[in-house]
Amino acid sequence: MKRKGFFLLLMMTITILLTSCWSKKELTDLAIVAALGVDKTKDGRYHITLQIINPGNVAGGMQGGGGGTQSPPITIYSASGDNIVEASRRASGRISRRLYYAHTNLVVVGEKLAKEEGINTLVDAFDRDPEFRNTSTLVIANHSSAADLVKTLTPVDKIPANKVLKTLEFTERQWGENVKTSLQDVMKSLESPGRGTVVSGFRLDGNPEQAQKLDNLQESAPEATLRASGIAVLKQGKLVDWLYKEPARGTVWILDKIQGTDININWAGKKEAIAYQTVRQKTSVSAQVKNGKPHISVHTRVEGDIGDMEVPVDITNPKVITKIEQSVRKEIKKELKTAIERAQKNKTDILGFGEVVHRTRPNQFKKFKTEWNDVYFPKLDVDITVEAYVRRAGLRNKSFLSGVKENQK
Repeated sequence: MKRKGFFLLLMMTITILLTSCWSKKELTDLAIVAALGVDKTKDGRYHITLQIINPGNVAGGMQGGGGGTQSPPITIYSASGDNIVEASRRASGRISRRLYYAHTNLVVVGEKLAKEEGINTLVDAFDRDPEFRNTSTLVIANHSSAADLVKTLTPVDKIPANKVLKTLEFTERQWGENVKTSLQDVMKSLESPGRGTVVSGFRLDGNPEQAQKLDNLQESAPEATLRASGIAVLKQGKLVDWLYKEPARGTVWILDKIQGTDININWAGKKEAIAYQTVRQKTSVSAQVKNGKPHISVHTRVEGDIGDMEVPVDITNPKVITKIEQSVRKEIKKELKTAIERAQKNKTDILGFGEVVHRTRPNQFKKFKTEWNDVYFPKLDVDITVEAYVRRAGLRNKSFLSGVKENQK
């Protein structure tokens, strides 16, 4: 009985000590930040641009009141400070609610800031904040400021931050010249020995002033739009180059992040006559050390379908399929080689070759570590092997163009 009484008294005491909703946050007191842009002012201070969600306007669409006026789904606030924390606190003087960063899915860094100072200090500040998620996507403004991107109103996706995130997701899946990178991914690459960093770029096409007006959303073809543009190359956290087209896609190939893309090959004297759609691919990188020098081997295996033919092709002939596969291999190998040469020219190992050497030959990598990017990586010997296979030809084997050509004889 005494034991039961003791436990009963203990439970009653604990119940009294417990408090409910000790960390409650009323939604009406929060300003939910969807995107954060960071630029550098002329006097060297940090300038942040906050994209804050207007919940009522998002839920109800941009509905007008009695006077027929419309309100945007977001509100923009800006502030400057000697560091990110100071700028954020200064912004609170203009907002009637507490800034809430737990739902910030997008961080935009201005190109000037990324070039001159780099992103290391910013990443450290974001990582220290317990409310900020390191799964947030990081992009660099391509030939524009972060403020211009964050302020842009976008059609279809009411919240502009979602427009950027979805665009990166789908272009990575369909085209392969961009890669969605989180703060966590950036931190890992910055901390990896001898490793460079890649971050997707985004740019504003059109007039920045027009991009901030509601009129921009009422056009069937908006005058100002946001689009994915290139891959930023970072060396020690600073922007040193932009990659587009073949160098960009070749880089994504080697990083083994291609989910889908099209390879166009020449046929019968016509350029880009056949479109090869990748279905699955796997790229592996291995390293060896020969005579005291590192050596890298890249192997890519691709399977895909024929998506388009602009010339009559007899794809029922196995020899023709073999020839198409050889052309695809040649084209992919060229892109991989272009990406490697561009990275070596920049003396920035964004391809992770040093990481592979460190992982497989840790003791030997110690000799290369301090001079990896500047001495060893630019002169690295790389063997490239590509396998490409055609698995399907769509809904028809015989080309429609072949039938047309036969009827015209």
